[in-house]
Amino acid sequence: MGSFSVWHWLIVLVIVLIFFGRGKIPDLMGDVAKGIKSFKKGMADDDAPTDNSKTVDGRTVDHKAEETKTR
Repeated sequence: MGSFSVWHWLIVLVIVLIFFGRGKIPDLMGDVAKGIKSFKKGMADDDAPTDNSKTVDGRTVDHKAEETKTR
């Protein structure tokens, strides 16, 4: 039950290559890389300052439990 030997990992590698083929794995990794890049770009767009014409009103509403009415 301990760690896997080199032969176990070679067998797993052969099975993965049989299921996905040689060309599918690089395509899959490329798609993952594109997803990561678009995620980073989206996060950078959120951090970018927006124009001042669309400012958000910073008012809040204070709620106190004793001020609510019960029916």
